[in-house]
Amino acid sequence: MGKKWLRERKRDYYYRKAKMEKYRSRAAYKLLQLNSRFRFLREGFRVIELGCAPGGWTQVASELVGASGRVVGVDLQRVDEVGENVVLLRGDFTSGEVRERLRELMPECEVVLCDASPEISGVWSVDHARSMELCEAALSIAEAHLTAGGTLVTKAFQGDMLHEFVKKLRTRFGYVKVSKPEASRKRSAEVYLVAMKYRK
Repeated sequence: MGKKWLRERKRDYYYRKAKMEKYRSRAAYKLLQLNSRFRFLREGFRVIELGCAPGGWTQVASELVGASGRVVGVDLQRVDEVGENVVLLRGDFTSGEVRERLRELMPECEVVLCDASPEISGVWSVDHARSMELCEAALSIAEAHLTAGGTLVTKAFQGDMLHEFVKKLRTRFGYVKVSKPEASRKRSAEVYLVAMKYRK
């Protein structure tokens, strides 16, 4: 990564705030802002988090569900321990093996979170398609685990396939909103899909 990128990151308000408040990534504020608006994480809730490295969202989810709640985080990368109410699972959440482990660890939950990004190729159409594949995988896991009335929050890259996916969400959830939290960089094409009131 270039020196310009590093300089920009050090000037970034949320990067500095995360360092000061001991969050593992600036992305923690995206989840805090989304939850402040939509209120989908509550004390005692069970949460599956897909693509959890480096653990910024995991920290926030762990704090918000409290000691009576539980979080299961999944990522291909190793993630440092977060808290007593968090179980970390290393693997590919699109694989059958990981899906089976999730069923064992948390058969039901109130919330599925996915802040996963595809490996960026630099070809927009490819990156958008890969992002939507991750959204489809997150929806599949949500359908397998969410309790009635539950919530799926997933990141997506804007593009021509997004509209159809939002339409699909609306057939399964009573409330669907496309949101871009303030902590998302303005030049970023990412948005977050907040799908609530799951129709089990």
